[in-house]
Amino acid sequence: MSRTRRERTDDGRGRLGSVLSGLVVAVGCVLFLGGFAWGAVQYQPYTVPTDSMSPTVTAGDRVLAQRIDGAEVRRGDVVVFTDSTWGDLPMVKRVVGVGGDKVACCGADGRLTVNGTSIEEPYLRSQAAASSPFSVTVPEGRLFLLGDERMGSQDSRVHLQDAARGSVPRSAVSARVDAVAWPTEGMVERPRAFAALPGGVSQPGPVVLVVGAVVAGAVLILAGAAYGPVAGLLSRRRTRAGAVARG
Repeated sequence: MSRTRRERTDDGRGRLGSVLSGLVVAVGCVLFLGGFAWGAVQYQPYTVPTDSMSPTVTAGDRVLAQRIDGAEVRRGDVVVFTDSTWGDLPMVKRVVGVGGDKVACCGADGRLTVNGTSIEEPYLRSQAAASSPFSVTVPEGRLFLLGDERMGSQDSRVHLQDAARGSVPRSAVSARVDAVAWPTEGMVERPRAFAALPGGVSQPGPVVLVVGAVVAGAVLILAGAAYGPVAGLLSRRRTRAGAVARG
């Protein structure tokens, strides 16, 4: 093959590589920016203010909370809500009872009960479910909320004397915590104990897909951008090797 023919072939391969590199970068940008946009629509970042939900989330943790309607809340969800009776500030608690439920503490085994069913709560800091016994029927359209740090949480038990028996309206909920973003502790699991009750537990939002899209996009952008310098370096090495061979 003549030198002219070989240069033309090499140049064609270079053009093809450049086109593919640009395509990879373009796809990466779509995934990266699309992932961020999708995440911004679905999730709100939130900094946990207290240790009342420790050890699930602790003061200072940055969590990703999926924007939801109060009607979507299920037992076991860790939710962000605002209610004037509770100080009119965003708070994070776990839903243990919904409208019509009878929530009580404690059963013969020392556990929280919902409609007479003993609830295993492995997420608690201490297995002492509450500081004092209580029993309440949750009004329709409302939620009964407890902290995972039962010995120090200012939760529904503190408001039991209110007309709504310590509960908050479903409409007070703005988001459901799906994952701890910082420190990176991953997904907040749905408790299996609540799955057996009517209505079951909620399903996680698309946080894994959102993060996957952002990471995949970043990798493709870096890979595509690296093609030019890498291809140039390899070409120069081949040129030098060819010159040495001819010499």
